Amino acid sequence: MSRRALRRLRGGTARPGAPRAWRPADTDVAGTDLHRALWIHTSPPIVPFRCSADISDLINIEDLDEAPGVNGERTDCLLVDAVVSGNKRRAQSGHSESTRGGDAADTAVPSEQSNACSKLRKKKRKQKNKKNAGETSQNGLEDIDRILERIEDASGASRPGPPPLSAKKHVLYVEHRHLNPDTELKRYFGARAVLGEQRPRQRQRMYPKCTWLTTPKSTWPRYTKPGLSMRLLESRKGRSAFAFEHSEEYQQTQHKFLAAVESMEPNNIVVLLQSSPYHVDSLLQLSDACRFQDDQETARDLVERALYSMECAFHPLFSLTSGTCRLDYRRPENRSFYLALYKQMSFLEKRGCPRTALEYCKLILSLEPDEDPLCMLLLIDHLALRARSYEYLIRLFEEWEAHRNLSQLPNFAFSVPLAYFLLSQQADLSEQEVSSAREEACVRIQQALTMFPGVLMPLLEYCSVRPDATVATHHFFGPDAEISQPPALSQLVSLYLGRSHFLWKEPATMSWLEENVRKVLQAVDAGDPAVEACESRRKVLYQRAPRNIHRHVVLSEIKEAVAALPPDVTTQSVLGFDPLPPLDTIYSYVRPERLSPVSHGNTIALFFRSLLPNYTVEGERPEDGGPGGLHRDQGLNRLMLAVRDMMANFHFHDLEVLPEEHPEGDGEWD
Repeated sequence: MSRRALRRLRGGTARPGAPRAWRPADTDVAGTDLHRALWIHTSPPIVPFRCSADISDLINIEDLDEAPGVNGERTDCLLVDAVVSGNKRRAQSGHSESTRGGDAADTAVPSEQSNACSKLRKKKRKQKNKKNAGETSQNGLEDIDRILERIEDASGASRPGPPPLSAKKHVLYVEHRHLNPDTELKRYFGARAVLGEQRPRQRQRMYPKCTWLTTPKSTWPRYTKPGLSMRLLESRKGRSAFAFEHSEEYQQTQHKFLAAVESMEPNNIVVLLQSSPYHVDSLLQLSDACRFQDDQETARDLVERALYSMECAFHPLFSLTSGTCRLDYRRPENRSFYLALYKQMSFLEKRGCPRTALEYCKLILSLEPDEDPLCMLLLIDHLALRARSYEYLIRLFEEWEAHRNLSQLPNFAFSVPLAYFLLSQQADLSEQEVSSAREEACVRIQQALTMFPGVLMPLLEYCSVRPDATVATHHFFGPDAEISQPPALSQLVSLYLGRSHFLWKEPATMSWLEENVRKVLQAVDAGDPAVEACESRRKVLYQRAPRNIHRHVVLSEIKEAVAALPPDVTTQSVLGFDPLPPLDTIYSYVRPERLSPVSHGNTIALFFRSLLPNYTVEGERPEDGGPGGLHRDQGLNRLMLAVRDMMANFHFHDLEVLPEEHPEGDGEWD
């Protein structure tokens, strides 16, 4: 719109010195980029001049959160309303304004424009409220997924699940906006319900950096650099290797943290956090302690603070979204970032944000996809199904099957056909696409049942479904199928069923599964050679699970999978801040030797050490020169001195006072 048209709408000419609201030139919205188009649509359409000293006042925050396209409104309709309201105002004030002088007109323009802006905003807000209230009352008893689909169809917005990735983007590409759980919650509850009163407070920044993983809270301690940094190790073939670094001050704090963990007293970690409020390992360990006490809110807050501390230490070239930045899990300084992301992902899944949790899962997998230290491939299919990202799961399977053999994992073997089946249930597909997806689902589920027959009966038991006599008594799916499978395979099956069994409870899914189970039994009875080939493959491939799978089971805390861990894992101590560290760990600094290490000594020595932390046995002091530094009689003398000190500290004052406090109860002590 030209300036002349704007002056006609206002009813006069503008003062040369009046401040202007920013508005782009007269261009076509379709030809500009998305950011500029948002500015054009959200700017007040009839206010060419506005008295305001802050540019933030010129932006309608509610319009940015709730775009005009979402509610089906258009800017040209608002412009018509603006013209009508402007004509009414000019008709009401007609003769008086025409007879006033130039100075009087100049002073009346700003107040008239501000009143027009406020009336237009109130009118627009009232129309939105009426429309939303009508839709809510009409669809109040329907399922929330159907309501969301209707809103999306009417507005043209995207589905809650991510759209199919284009061929140009990497399969582990991470989007910044999906790392924020508020983005997902806004789709269900609206921006006003999610953000609440947070908008005015965001202008007062107490923290030095804008982050993507977390949003700093006003209740957190004031941020000071804890001595954590990141450096670039190497960059080749389009990939960059980074590593976190600890300063000398941070190393001293880390040593104090290890001593606090060995004391097995959470209050010692609380005291350490009072002096170092952004020490990452202390925050993660205290978060576990709060979670075990069912204080989920505090546990999540501590994990977010740990993520904020590590994100503030990022290297300028480190990118969360590119999928080309690597962090070696063998370095202890990098493990805290892995564990913090995993714990945050678990909280997001429990909070009901599977789409955001899927993005965190992709981020963890992109940090070291070849080694996969936390074995995120055992989880990413579950999150993709929960987030209704069927296309993404299918694409990941197709691209990685050739070099990762994903079909040999029970979770992918059953999740991929389930994704095909659920994709065929969508109404927006053509008949050809539905039949193709359904056929692919049937083929893949029959292959999965043939390769892993021990999954069927536990799955039906989880879903409270009783199989018929033909299936229950058949030797292929009977009890022998579950007993005869290798221990490593039993562990993978227990992990998958304990996590994803509820995805199979739908009646349509069960009917489809029953149909394919009967086809598999027919193939088994007919002597299909594929059955024998799968049996021999099971005996060869699943001899022993690698260490990263054991680490994933420990972190998952699924009872069925933890019970299936081998004895060599369950008998060793597992630390929450570093579960099952790699055997080829790369240490950048070594913890100094303590005077009384816990890992040495016999049972009697450990008993006295628990009573007297200063007690040491022979060979433990560094100045003794090695294990043979003291004679046995010297060790015995030290033990006797320790016992003597312990007996000297005993006091019996309480027993002497007790009869005086209860003189009438002397008979009870007989």
